[in-house]
Amino acid sequence: MENRRLGRSSIFISPIGLGCWQFSEGHGFAGGYWPALAQETVNQIVAASLAGGINWFDTAEVYGGGRSEKALAKALTASGKKNGDVVIATKWWPLWRTARSIKATIGERLACLAPFGIDLHQVHQPFALASTAAQMRAMADLVAEQHIRTVGVSNFSAGKMRAAHEALAARGIPLVSNQVRYSLLNRGIERNGILKSAQELGVTIVAYSPLAQGVLTGKYHRDPALIRSRPGPRKWLMSFRRRGLERSRALVAALEVIAREHSATPSQVALNWLMNVYGDTMVVIPGATSVEQAKENVGAMSFRLSDAEMRRLDELSQPFF
Repeated sequence: MENRRLGRSSIFISPIGLGCWQFSEGHGFAGGYWPALAQETVNQIVAASLAGGINWFDTAEVYGGGRSEKALAKALTASGKKNGDVVIATKWWPLWRTARSIKATIGERLACLAPFGIDLHQVHQPFALASTAAQMRAMADLVAEQHIRTVGVSNFSAGKMRAAHEALAARGIPLVSNQVRYSLLNRGIERNGILKSAQELGVTIVAYSPLAQGVLTGKYHRDPALIRSRPGPRKWLMSFRRRGLERSRALVAALEVIAREHSATPSQVALNWLMNVYGDTMVVIPGATSVEQAKENVGAMSFRLSDAEMRRLDELSQPFF
């Protein structure tokens, strides 16, 4: 698949990127969701992603307190990449902070990612001790000072996204992205105004948790006890419990049937649907904790679902609006 323009910027990215939450080394609440990965494993995951055509990587300050950023930089360097060869996205954590923290912490973000620069800097959550306008003014200053290339947000409502867009536009800078939870099991952005607003503003939707943290792989339907051996709080989520798995069973069964038609996996079908349902408006960032998962991710870009298959998955996922 061809690369897609990131918002109204000059940056072009692959339809699938690599989410790097899993590179947190098991540190902190965020990192505790996943097993700690050895750097060599991270290197292999990143290498497999690059080999499959992925050209951008999404990390964050809160992912292990910079550990994910550092692990990503080491892995890219191990693959022979230099600054400018790939697109790097990271995020500022706003909780209990003012807008001044955006500029105060940029040195740390750049140090963790060195020698790679920041192509996309995002506000991770809409909860800060500062207005949206103040946060965007701080981000605009970083663009003007050439510390970052573009500005995005994450988990912003339609209203807050519009406010961010307006504040940046006053400085002649586009808001290029809004990173939100979106999958066949979570289609809320289609009814709450986020998707419509993004399309109107020329903002790229970056879909995270595109496999619903693993539910759409089908492995937990085949073996419901499997979740008990996984680290972190996922095991307590309703979608992994018996009732939740029964609710999504018909959809997962359809993914399996369609996957066989394409010599693919249910995960690849779910990712392919996301990449195509709203065209260039949306890109997707699955994670990977193994080389096999990384290869599976990039394989989702190697085929195209038929219109009938797209409609079938749309119908079965209607209850998850």
